[in-house]
Amino acid sequence: MLLRLFYLLALVLIISCKQRQDTPLPIYNPVNFNPDLVDKSLHDVNQNHIVKDFELINQNGEIITQDNYKDKIYIADFFFTRCGTICPIMTSNMAKIQEAFLYDDDVMLLSLSVTPEIDSIPILREYANNKGVLDSKWHITTGNKKHIYELARKSYFAVVEQGDGGLQDFIHTPNFILIDKQKQIRGIYDGTNDDDIKQIIVDINILKN
Repeated sequence: MLLRLFYLLALVLIISCKQRQDTPLPIYNPVNFNPDLVDKSLHDVNQNHIVKDFELINQNGEIITQDNYKDKIYIADFFFTRCGTICPIMTSNMAKIQEAFLYDDDVMLLSLSVTPEIDSIPILREYANNKGVLDSKWHITTGNKKHIYELARKSYFAVVEQGDGGLQDFIHTPNFILIDKQKQIRGIYDGTNDDDIKQIIVDINILKN
């Protein structure tokens, strides 16, 4: 009896996983988010949201734009190298995603510094070396602060705090954002949560298939 119950439970789990993998991921528009995460100018937008064009500088001093992510699935996050709380966990989890898709050219990673005035190219290079970043897979970036903060608030919807990207403005978020090949948001996850990291890997494979 117990053996039959075990097989039945295993079958239910297999069917459940199969259904999850066959279920299309939602496409997120501003109206689908907690309004606190969305810039007030975008609260009523209910379709066709895509990540805006960007221009950043990576750990090798190279200019990084949407062209580097053309026809790619990628995860974006916001961090800073001097962070001693959530950022080391987030970076470690990004490294796990990098490892999971190490030989998959369709999948990339993007990290944007929220303290770009401090995170210079040499600092990013050292950080990338220490964290096992593969340059062809994962861009660790700095750039114009207003530009980065506008991306966080109006493209990726990664932060609750409102601000102008000025000197006193600061954002700090654990969110990982999944972007598809059409530059659409397909998932938001807690980058410090192991279960969410596992789900990201599942969801990337759903997008691929």
